[in-house]
Amino acid sequence: MLQDILLADLTTELPSAVRLQNLVRTLREYFHCGAVCLLRLDDDALSPVAVDGLAREVLGRRFLVGQHPRLAAILASRSTVSFPPDSTLPDPYDGLVEHHLGEPLRVHDCMGISLHVEGELWGVLTLDALQAGTFDLDARDSLQRFTLTVEAAVRMTRLEQEVRGLRLVRHDAHEPVTAHDKGEILGQSAQLKHLLQELDVVADSDLPVLLTGETGVGKDLFAHRLHQRSRRRRRPLVQVNCAALPESLAESELFGHVKGAFSGAGNARAGRFEAADGGTLFLDEVGELPLGIQAKLLRALQNGEIQRLGEDEPRKVNVRVIAATNRQLHDSVRDGHFRADLYHRLSVYPVPIPPLRERGSDVLVLAGHFLELNRGRLGVRSLRLSTASEQALCGYGWPGNVRELEHVISRAALKAISRGAAREDIITLEPELLDLAGNLHQPVADVEAVAVTAPRSPAQPLVSLQQATNQAQRRAVEQALSECRNNWAAAARLLEIDPSNLHKLAKRLGLK
Repeated sequence: MLQDILLADLTTELPSAVRLQNLVRTLREYFHCGAVCLLRLDDDALSPVAVDGLAREVLGRRFLVGQHPRLAAILASRSTVSFPPDSTLPDPYDGLVEHHLGEPLRVHDCMGISLHVEGELWGVLTLDALQAGTFDLDARDSLQRFTLTVEAAVRMTRLEQEVRGLRLVRHDAHEPVTAHDKGEILGQSAQLKHLLQELDVVADSDLPVLLTGETGVGKDLFAHRLHQRSRRRRRPLVQVNCAALPESLAESELFGHVKGAFSGAGNARAGRFEAADGGTLFLDEVGELPLGIQAKLLRALQNGEIQRLGEDEPRKVNVRVIAATNRQLHDSVRDGHFRADLYHRLSVYPVPIPPLRERGSDVLVLAGHFLELNRGRLGVRSLRLSTASEQALCGYGWPGNVRELEHVISRAALKAISRGAAREDIITLEPELLDLAGNLHQPVADVEAVAVTAPRSPAQPLVSLQQATNQAQRRAVEQALSECRNNWAAAARLLEIDPSNLHKLAKRLGLK
């Protein structure tokens, strides 16, 4: 009967995600077990694509095979692999089974089988039962028989993704490209799915794309996705953080220079445009470019020509430009800080990236990803969220978006251990460890009302713009160093500037 149900789904027109979700739910009901998980193999890690009976955050986790011996054993066999109820091997789903959240899976049944698609190892299917003896010999034989149908469902899903141009596993038989080439874009919200579909369509064109969105939404991940799905994917993707370019060196960095072009130019050097020739140039924080450089950038985009500093002859380049900014560039144009012609050239295809607060329960999927990362880094058995913490995460406004969520989870995990949590236990993060009190999300109208009715603080003495800028920079650098435990390289990454520029800035601000 199970075979008939599974085959019926294969012959019914269903969205891929629905088909796979129906698959794991049907298997859970048939085997009378607590949880079923379908995981795809990406390099050295297994990523859940459909779960039933597990916490939602599991969908964001990546299980490194080398850290999970049960999953490694399943991957290594073509037959059903089962583990005795008293197995001492750690279970990847400890504390993550619905209705038993936070409880260790001490005595339970576990079995799984590897899945192969078109002769290649694709992933695994795992089943967990909280009652010992659930998976007898007949159950293990049944799972073996059903494997072909499960693999057929996976194959059909992959074919549908290929037809829609959404294939994540590879672009052709000779060039593997996975979702993890430059970090992973995680989430299942309708906003994110629509955005990814749109990006996959525009990726195949050579149109300039302008990614807009708040700080921390992961604009660089979307830029890398555009490149990996473009016809230029075999050529370089060169990233430039425009905010970290000193004005005096910006032209040389972008367009290169000849020997002797300026003091210290001992050798000729190609710029970022030449490095990206044939590929993609990603201009992050493009709104920070000085006006003088904007004119030369416009020429490069219009004519496909660049001119090295100190050189008379122009050079031809073939570069697709993806730009990103957290500014409202049309306001910068109005205020005279950004050229209107360059703005229109860059924003041929504008793509707004939604903030985390508009992506619903994606926050839990992303939280699961960061929980698993920190579990591995800290060497703990299991790291999870309490129900109250899940509610707190979903109710918070996330002004710093995904980057802020990552920092919140990392800090909470460290706090839990520093307060005595044992690494061999299941560590549950409670709301007080997240430290989100007083920052819960308010609708925009409420925030505006508070701003209007709140009593004004006493007037502060007016300082010069330069003094205010220095104070803000000093606070940002001190906070980044504090969060990174005085690791300057990590602080530079957090601030998104070059480490050498951070040292220079700190010295100017009197911090060194």
